[in-house]
Amino acid sequence: MALGLKYPALLLSLFLICFGEKPTLQEFKISGQAQGTTYAVNYFAEKEVVTKAQVDSIFEVIDLSMSLYKKNSTIIKFNTMSAGRIKVNPHMKTVLEKSFQINVATDGLFDVTIQPLMRLWGLFADEIDSQPDTSKIKALLNSTIGVDKIKLKGNFLSKKNNHVEIDLNGIAQGYTVDVIADFLESKAIKSYVVEVGGEIRAKGPKPDGSLIRVGVERPPVNDFEDAGLSHVVSFVEGSITTSGNYRKYIVFGGKKYGHIINPKTGYPINNEIISVTVFAKKAIDADGYDNALMLMPVEKALKFVETKKGIDAYIIYKKPDGKVADTLTAGFKKLILN
Repeated sequence: MALGLKYPALLLSLFLICFGEKPTLQEFKISGQAQGTTYAVNYFAEKEVVTKAQVDSIFEVIDLSMSLYKKNSTIIKFNTMSAGRIKVNPHMKTVLEKSFQINVATDGLFDVTIQPLMRLWGLFADEIDSQPDTSKIKALLNSTIGVDKIKLKGNFLSKKNNHVEIDLNGIAQGYTVDVIADFLESKAIKSYVVEVGGEIRAKGPKPDGSLIRVGVERPPVNDFEDAGLSHVVSFVEGSITTSGNYRKYIVFGGKKYGHIINPKTGYPINNEIISVTVFAKKAIDADGYDNALMLMPVEKALKFVETKKGIDAYIIYKKPDGKVADTLTAGFKKLILN
């Protein structure tokens, strides 16, 4: 009797396999703090295949090369060394190569050598007493600013003089999102959301068939207001990042200035754009382009994005009369639910 019972069970198993009964997928959530902000990783799988320890180890490896807060990181060693070269790991090499590409594409508006100007403008302090002297700004522009002051050859990064420093914060976070997302996919995870400091990469649909939904923040009227969402977008797969001058800024003389420095003029952002949200396949691209778009006039930014394959944008800006308006590419419009 015992032997006879095995065959119906085997036939039942074959029946389930042939007719594709889907396994039950559970949602797993991982969260924590890294890179000076918070992160969240949600994914669907039959069982836990990615742990918090694994995600934290990814942050650790990336931070050891590109974090400005870790004293033993490669970027700190590069910034503090005399003219010469230093070996970089594959993570840092990839980010630098993409940075050079975006620098060329944006005619120099995205520039990783901006670090000395950021310090001069007090972007690492809550407030500065006065505007930096014009002569100091010009001196930095001439001696330290510009990707021509650094060179990546093979696995080695060099700089022309002792004062050249780099800052990869404008793109490294997006890259980190990609690394974590790629790690999830290497574990055969097909539905997930990875978010680091507001930079998102996601893939769907969810097991219930619904697509990924992401809210686009509306700039607040004041520092104490939670203005809610401008729109909710939905997509199957992609990355979305936002850069704005309303959350981070510097103050002197009682006036606020955007935290993004124009590497061509040496001065903080001073145009009509309030925020730029970029959608792209990879977070490194979305993250790298959003800051550069902030430095362009609205019409130029919109036309620039429309010429870039695989990138779309939503721009919130202030009109000459002070009223807030928005504009977007045709591709981004298709993502909006409301």
